[in-house]
Amino acid sequence: MNKFRFLTSGESHGECLNAIIDGLPSGLEIDGNFINSELARRQGGYGRGGRMRIEKDTAKIKSGIRFSKTTGAPVCLEIANKDWANWTVPMSVDAVDMSDAEIAALVEAKKITKVRPGHADLAGALKYAHDDVRNILERSSARETASRVAVGAVAKSFLNSFNITVCSKVLQIGNAFDEETIKAEIDAAKEAGDTLGGYFEVKIQNVPVGLGSFVHWDRKLDGRLAQAVMSIPAVKSFELGAGKETAHMTGSKTHDEIFYENGKYIRKTNNAGGIEGGMSNGEEIVFRAAMKAIPTMKKPLNSVDIKTKEPYKAHFERSDTCAVEACAVVAESMAAIVITDAFLEKFGGDSFTEIKRNYESYLKSLD
Repeated sequence: MNKFRFLTSGESHGECLNAIIDGLPSGLEIDGNFINSELARRQGGYGRGGRMRIEKDTAKIKSGIRFSKTTGAPVCLEIANKDWANWTVPMSVDAVDMSDAEIAALVEAKKITKVRPGHADLAGALKYAHDDVRNILERSSARETASRVAVGAVAKSFLNSFNITVCSKVLQIGNAFDEETIKAEIDAAKEAGDTLGGYFEVKIQNVPVGLGSFVHWDRKLDGRLAQAVMSIPAVKSFELGAGKETAHMTGSKTHDEIFYENGKYIRKTNNAGGIEGGMSNGEEIVFRAAMKAIPTMKKPLNSVDIKTKEPYKAHFERSDTCAVEACAVVAESMAAIVITDAFLEKFGGDSFTEIKRNYESYLKSLD
């Protein structure tokens, strides 16, 4: 069984972010400009903070691609952190001389003991036995999602070859539903030193019938999508199709009737969101997710210093006022990764040509 998988590494203020992708067939064309355009989308959106003016993310392909096509070997992508020049001492991978007063001052200036509510700070510091929360927030930062978007761009490149597309849109920010009121609400939150969350939708079109499986819990496509999207920092809910509204609907109104027209099975409603029994059913896959308000605020919440155990106002690290649009782009990427994995699981082969042949043969069998 073919498996599309990836790992990321890197810290928010480290030298770079890395991603290693395994499971790509040979012969898939990869355009570095497309990867970078996806990274730029992640950095956009009204309400983003100062870091987006410092960084302009670009991915450097380090291995696994020759003459713009995959070789079948693992692909390595690297995204440089341009702010690294200001962090070479406090984020050094090598030992530093703390007897040097200048070095010690640089390190101590970046040490954090005041944990922030809503972040991984306290649980992470206790779990990994760190007295400097910097060791937690650097990796738990949403900066890591830049790597995921780069991997997602590669997955989208694969899916686009089969006319499968992934797109998203923001449905709500705070209590606002249209562009002008959304901007006004973000401006008001920024002025107050506060932050906002929101609600977004992702659609995946032209997914063939039969991706995923009902035979084991961990192969169900809806469960895999939910896990992938819920793994994004600050995402607090996931719903497929009619989602939570099904709690108020009768069975006759919930389930999508099946028809056979013009040589194929169709549904005239899509409350299932394109997945039934853990498998894609041929309809558009539609899900929505909610992102909580960013917990790093200029108007900090009450917290505790883990060194002194005394009450403090939480530490403020440079942050956005709202990043829901960016979160939606990350969700697109995670969805593309899941669908690519399920597609290769179903139609897998060692080369792109072989996979395409398997796919086309399967489509013919459905006639």
